[in-house]
Amino acid sequence: MKTAANIAVILMLGVVLGLVFRGMKRSEDGRIEGPGPEDVVYTNEVSPGEQPLVRESSEVENAEVARPAKVPGLLTSFELTERSGDTVSSDDLLGQPYVVSFFFTTCPSVCPQQNQKLKQLAEKYKGQGVKFLAISVDPETDTPEVLREYAARFNADKDQWLFLTGDLLYIRRIAGDLFQQPVNKGFHTERFVLVDGEGNVEGFYSWPEPKQLEKLQQAIDEMI
Repeated sequence: MKTAANIAVILMLGVVLGLVFRGMKRSEDGRIEGPGPEDVVYTNEVSPGEQPLVRESSEVENAEVARPAKVPGLLTSFELTERSGDTVSSDDLLGQPYVVSFFFTTCPSVCPQQNQKLKQLAEKYKGQGVKFLAISVDPETDTPEVLREYAARFNADKDQWLFLTGDLLYIRRIAGDLFQQPVNKGFHTERFVLVDGEGNVEGFYSWPEPKQLEKLQQAIDEMI
């Protein structure tokens, strides 16, 4: 009887230890393994039995406008090629405010929306001395000819709304040094950069944010 009792205790202990080790099973590299294919996982956003949380736009809007840092970059001016084939320099733009944006023609969603916002701004300020610059971050693809075809989709005025291209490394330097925006091939921010008539960056405006877009127009109105 004593032997049988000992065997039972050993078996029970084995079962308990097995469950413990199963719960803390680790992979060969020492990390705890994730849930199995049949396990139900809940994220921080959704609790069991709940639907995903949908926030009102007013809860996530950011009305704060970013301002430029006071540390100057290495570049103080730029020259790029416009869709017409002409060279456009920052010196050519002095004396009038302008809005800078970065995009690329093969962008499937964000860029068309961004340029639609620019089209609305261009129409509002037509004939008022405000220019708009769309600088490509995929210049190998976006040749002047490609930019001409793309600009035609938005009926962009050739004298008011400029589509610019050049060497990618140089464009990255322009974006970083002059406009304090991180860009790379096929990558850009969702910000419009407002530059005053003296060539100084006034602020950065997130175009998807209605309140910031409104503040951009207020700032332009004060400049013209």
